[in-house]
Amino acid sequence: MMPAVQITKDNRGKIAGFGRKGERAYGRFLAAVKNLEYGEMLAFSYKIPRSPKFHKLHFVMLAALFEAQEQFGDDYQFRKWSEVGAGHCDFVPGPTGRMVALARSIDYESLDDVEFGEMHEAVKGFFRSPHAWHFLWPHLSEAEGSEMVETILREFEA
Repeated sequence: MMPAVQITKDNRGKIAGFGRKGERAYGRFLAAVKNLEYGEMLAFSYKIPRSPKFHKLHFVMLAALFEAQEQFGDDYQFRKWSEVGAGHCDFVPGPTGRMVALARSIDYESLDDVEFGEMHEAVKGFFRSPHAWHFLWPHLSEAEGSEMVETILREFEA
């Protein structure tokens, strides 16, 4: 397995490894590509760095929903509930043997920008579900609960 390589552009606009270690790793990658025989394959993966602006938008959206809801007193628990509801979780045996959902990490290392965007859309989809708004605003009618969510989410969609 090839080590992770941070890639940048040099002052001439050419792709290059970032730093000494990156330069060496990128050089090994280019050599592996150059030495491929006909029919051989090479696989690699890449991550698009997370956009801090998009990251902030997600958390501002969650804060707006948290402030409007009536069930959670802790914003961290609210966030984890939304991530589990969006399916960004693993199911593991709980203390009694029953399966419980544990939210996965959404830190910068765990999710690149594309993956974070997919999770963000899944969270919005969860909030739009009857399950979510019936729980968050149990006294509202179906139409009122749906409108509550849409009014809040509308601010965060272009």
